[in-house]
Formats: sequence, C-alpha cells, structure tokens
Amino acid sequence: MRDVILFSHANGFPIGTYRKMLGVLGDEFDIHAVERFGHDPRFPVTRSWPGLVKELLAEIDAQPEPVWLVGHSLGGFLSLMAALRRPERVRGVLMLDSPIIAGWRAKLLRVAQWLDIDESQSPAAATKNRRNLWPDLDSVWSHFKAKRKFDRWDEDVLRDYVEHGTEPTGREHERTLRFSREIEYQIYRTLPTNMGRKVAGGTPFPVSFVAGTRSREIRQVGLAATRRIVGSKLRWIEGSHLYPMEKPLETAELIRQLINEMRANAGAMPVITRCAA
Repeated sequence: MRDVILFSHANGFPIGTYRKMLGVLGDEFDIHAVERFGHDPRFPVTRSWPGLVKELLAEIDAQPEPVWLVGHSLGGFLSLMAALRRPERVRGVLMLDSPIIAGWRAKLLRVAQWLDIDESQSPAAATKNRRNLWPDLDSVWSHFKAKRKFDRWDEDVLRDYVEHGTEPTGREHERTLRFSREIEYQIYRTLPTNMGRKVAGGTPFPVSFVAGTRSREIRQVGLAATRRIVGSKLRWIEGSHLYPMEKPLETAELIRQLINEMRANAGAMPVITRCAA
C-alpha cells in the first residue's frame, strides 16, 4: 500500500490549482485533499478556524492508515493544527510557506483583531473588492495573466487556476470565482494567534518546512518559531509565497525529498517536553 499525502490548499485557491504539482507526486503517493475549505456549512469559518480543522480531521479519519499532511499557507497551518489533534493518525507534517506566528507578533495580531484593525495588515482588504465575474474563460486568462502577482506562475498552473478556480454562472459563457470572496476574507480575518504556544515544547511527529526566498509572509512573520519545531528540516526555494504555483515541479521534488527524510528519521524523534493541542 502506498503512503497517502493529504494536501491542503492556500486560502482562495481550490485544489485544482495544484494539479501539476500533485500529479507528479501522484506517481509515488496516493493524493487526497479537501477541495475548498470553508464552503461546507458543517465547517464554518470562525475565530482560530476550529471548523476548518474539523473539516481536515474528517478527511484524516477517513483514511485507513496514518497520512502525510502537506499544506500551503492556510493549508500548512491547518495541517499542523489537525496533527496536534490526531498525532496518532499522522506520519508527519510538511508546511509550504506557513510561518508560525508567535511571541510579540502573535500578541500584536491578537490586539489588532480585538480592535478590529487587523484587516489592513493582511490580504483581507484586497479580497473584499476582488473582481469575480468575467464574460468567458479567455477573459479570465487575460485578466490574471496581466497581473504582476501571476506573471511568474507556471503557465500550466495558471491555466488550471483559470479553469478550476472559476466556474460557470449559468449565463452564457460567464465565469465567477469558485472560492467565495466572503469566505476568503473571513479566513484572513480569523487567523489563530496561539499556534506558537501550542508547539512551544515540540511536536510528537516530524515537521518540515519549505520557505520562499521572496516570500513577503516570511519577512513579516520570521522563522524563529518555525525553526524550533523543524530543526534541520527546512529548505529554501526561489520564489514568492506562491512558489508552488511558480515552480510546481521543483516544489514537488522538495516535498518528496522531505517526506523521505522524515520517513527515514521516524525512529529518532526528539523528546517532547510539552505539546498543547
């Protein structure tokens, strides 16, 4: 039986966006995923994402054997949070540009959320007014291809996002975003601020991390708290926070390497001093 990767996507990017990267990994692993976090009414978006964690836990519990949790951005955070709830169901966690917010930065975010001024410090503000209607697929392609954020994307990935990140409205050839802007906005506004405390004493499973060299999120949050739980299992890849879209094949190879490293070192886990789930 092949190992299972349970992959979790970044906020706003349905799982189809990662087709090229996951397709390569599918040669070695069985791939499972939640298609769109936050869109199932059984798992609503609330402060610190307990519903989203439960949505991922449902997928974990549906697998007959322990899984490798791999997640990008939002997906990396959810993977770590779910693993803390079900450590016996997880072989290891691999976070793709999901730096752990801890210390004074977590306290600052908590205060900003309490004062309702956190919107300006995240992509939330831009999300509210993002365009979400186009007359046809060609218009969707032209719109995103012209944007600086997307001009470094692998063209196959961009085509997948255009096709799988939008859906028909039922009016002729018109398309709209598949990932609700309102849900994406709420996810940004409800970031957990206690993750640093939860992993301060280590984790009962191996954790790896891949950081983008040009990631704005890495610059904002830093890697101090992340380094404490990943140790030597940290790799860098040239690219922004969205490097899985920019370099899907290189990202897939790093995922394969790090899973193999975690698998090889499974019998040499460090002693856990404290782990609050």
